[in-house]
Amino acid sequence: MRLTYFRELMESEFGVARAGAVARDHVFAELGGRTVEEALEAGIDAREVWLAVCNAYDVPPARR
Repeated sequence: MRLTYFRELMESEFGVARAGAVARDHVFAELGGRTVEEALEAGIDAREVWLAVCNAYDVPPARR
């Protein structure tokens, strides 16, 4: 998944302001105790990060 598409999905799901907050502030156990930004910087694939966000926030399967 391209990073630009990942950002679009985040903003679509959470809104621009909240997407940024989720990416910076929420620590995901599924990502090894990292935030979204830390996981992406560590080289974790954006698709894997998106799925972790979806699992944590109960995003419906149709929007995954």
